[in-house]
Amino acid sequence: MALKKKKSLVALKMHVKQGDTVQVISGNDKGKVGEIVRTFPKLSKVIVKGVNIKTKHVKPQQEGESGRIETYEFPIHSSNVMLYSEKQKVASRVCYTFTEDGRKVRKLIKTGEIID
Repeated sequence: MALKKKKSLVALKMHVKQGDTVQVISGNDKGKVGEIVRTFPKLSKVIVKGVNIKTKHVKPQQEGESGRIETYEFPIHSSNVMLYSEKQKVASRVCYTFTEDGRKVRKLIKTGEIID
């Protein structure tokens, strides 16, 4: 009798946070820049403003109401985005360093800009 292994959802640490400005580096929306609206650490996905927009046709709920078409931003994988520097207009990888007062901060590798 074979034992089945249970898949566990491990919350992975992502390199981006809510409110970060990112650039999409792969997929249909490659090159778009937007702000992260929401993160899903267990799925390793993020929702970026203006990226991966899908339309949904909604039926009328009550009599006399008309149907409508709504647009939603759907999640994309966090590996498909890079942090973006507004000053230098360039996407960069991130590294973690410590400041003089001992605080751990995120820093862009290309520009040396500190994010946190």
